[in-house]
Order: sequence, then C-alpha cells, then structure tokens
Amino acid sequence: MNAPFKQHVIDPEICIRCYTCEMTCPEQAIEHNDDNVVVDASKCNFCMDCIPVCPTGSIDEWRVVGSKDEAYSLEDQYSWEELPEQGEVVVSETSAKGGAQTDEIDPVAVLLAEAQKGAGGKAKAPATAAKPTINLYNLGNPVEAVVQGNYRITSESSDADTRHIILEFQGKPFPVLEGQSVGIIAPGTDAQGKAHLPRLYSVSSPRDGERAGYHNVSLTVKREEGGVCSNYLCDLEKGAKINVTGPFGATFLLPSDPDARLLMICTGTGAAPMRAFTMARQRAVGEKSGGMVMFFGARTPDSLPYFGPLNKVPSDLLQKHLVYSRLPDQPKEYVQDRMLVEQDLVAEMLQDPSTYIYICGMKEMEDGVERAFTNIAESMGEQWTALSDVMREDGRFHVETY
Repeated sequence: MNAPFKQHVIDPEICIRCYTCEMTCPEQAIEHNDDNVVVDASKCNFCMDCIPVCPTGSIDEWRVVGSKDEAYSLEDQYSWEELPEQGEVVVSETSAKGGAQTDEIDPVAVLLAEAQKGAGGKAKAPATAAKPTINLYNLGNPVEAVVQGNYRITSESSDADTRHIILEFQGKPFPVLEGQSVGIIAPGTDAQGKAHLPRLYSVSSPRDGERAGYHNVSLTVKREEGGVCSNYLCDLEKGAKINVTGPFGATFLLPSDPDARLLMICTGTGAAPMRAFTMARQRAVGEKSGGMVMFFGARTPDSLPYFGPLNKVPSDLLQKHLVYSRLPDQPKEYVQDRMLVEQDLVAEMLQDPSTYIYICGMKEMEDGVERAFTNIAESMGEQWTALSDVMREDGRFHVETY
C-alpha cells in the first residue's frame, strides 16, 4: 500500500557546496555533481546526522509526496536551481486513512506539518538585499584567479597565522555579494586518490571589490595544522593561479536599506563577512552613522584578525566590542559575556524592526550566544525563540557557523 512520504531534500540556493553533509552521512545517501548536492530517497533513513553539521541550514528541508515511489529522483534534484514548492499531496482515501476509521488523524496533514517545522526555520535573505548570483562556476567549470596579494593580518608573535588574500579574475565576471562564499580547489588528491573537494571561504570584500571599482575579491584564511586547503592558500605567492568555484549563499546578505542597523557577532575568521558589510556600508554612507554594532571575540589582540584596521574605523560608523578569552591575569571573556554587559544596547536593538542580526564563527559559540539572547529577551518580557522566529521570517536573523 502506498502512503504519503516525507522526502529529505537540500535547498540549492542556500547550499554553499561545502560537502560536509555528504562526508557525514553514514548511509552514503548524499551525493553531488558539478552543480548540486542531493539526497537519495532510497538510501536516506532519516538518521539526521547531517542536520547539525550544515553551516547554513540548507540541509534541513523536506517535501511530502504521494508515496515513496513518487519521490523526487536524483535526476530531478540535480536539475534544480531552487526548491520546488510543496505541492498538493493526492492519495487515495484508503491510503490516507490506512484502512482505519474516518475520524483518524490524517497522516498527510501530519507529514506536511512535520516537514514545515525544520530546525529553527528556514533562513531568508533581507527583503532589500540584492539578488545573488549562485554557482556561476562549479566543479566542472571553475574560474582561474590570480593572487594579487597575500598578507598576514595577525601579529607575528601570535600562534594564529591568519591571512588576507586578494584574488583577481583576469577580466572574467565574478559577481559576488557581501556575505557570500567561494570555493577554493586545492591541487592534488586525497588519501583515496580522489581530487580534493572545494573548501569554502567567506568573502571579506565589498561587492565592488577590495579596491573600489576593481571587482577583486578578498578572503580571510587561517592556517590550520594539517589543513590541506588552508596551508595551500596561506603559502600562495603573488601571481599564483588558483581554481575557484561559486559564488554560493543566498541568505546571509547585506540589506540595501541604508537605515538598516546591523548587530554582528563573530569570532576569528568569522569576521570576514562582517568586514565586507562594514566596508560596503562605509562606502555607501560616508561620514554618516553606520548603525552597526560588532561583538568580535579572539584569544588575544595579537590573534584578532584586522585588529589595526578595525580600530581605525570611526566609532560613529561601527561600535566595536573587542573581547579576549586568553589575556594574562585576566578572567576569560567571550562575546556572549560582553553581550550581557551591554544588554541594554542589545535589548534596544532587538526591539527595533530595522535591526538585522548576523552571527559567524566557530560552531561552539552558538550555544553561548543563544543563552545571552535568551536572557536579554526575557529581561524585555519576550521569549527569544518566538522573537528569533519572527526575525528569521523577516530575513533579519542569520547564522553561519562551522
């Protein structure tokens, strides 16, 4: 007997092709081609192991179909540029009721409700954000970029070797927006003899380029011990040529409204999109207030990327709260701790419908930041879960952690 079936699918607009879900899936139900990452309905057993590892939430999508036999095929999914809408599910009365009494709960309705829940809701782009270009260059057709510069942006005395790398695309179009990511393909093969998959890096330059009008792109890359792609990038010399895919990402975008306020919370290289936002806003508003507040965490000032340039940004444009967790003879302080110290400011911004929240950095930061928001919302007489759901639905709440 056929029964309505809830199918696991991936949103191709939001997916940034990091392939973490594919590497995590114990059933090998997730695969990719040059264009998309897809889920094989015949293999997926709904173990949900892939859900928490996805940095964008694109993996947490579901569509109810009339039966498992009517599930979207791999060929269907590979052709998608966006998710199909949830259509009407037509099943026979016997199938829908399972042969039971007519007052039994309709399983189609139950599956539709479950499919719409998601893990925290689907991310949405700000209503005024520019329309992003996605997957212009893919695995089968990467674009070649030339390294224009590779600069260390953490102190030489710091253990954190973080680089600012500028790429130029030799006249080829690469329309990228603040908040999007690009894929870098390291040369060589992995332990299984397969070509390396792209590694994703957030763009740290505005849409008109690291240098205004030149449309070059900058990345913020931290050297990781044993990291194939990070070491490859950090060792690149000026003039080197590399293969790039993307752009990726359709929601973690900057609103075009100059009156929008930005509450940015980041750690380490999670500063990359925040730098792009800040530079874009600075170019757009000039000497006016930028309406931006940043909570930026690192171990020490020496290990904080862009420490010098960041301190030169006028406080009227960007209110900065630089937080350190490893200062000698000082208690550890994290971004969530400073948020609570500044809870009046955060509360005021939460109540302003012009506020957009962006969180980027290591995944370990999420729980602490969520707790801080929960406490601050409760001090206002609000429930953070309800408030964040409204902001997410409005395209005003964005999280990208790794």
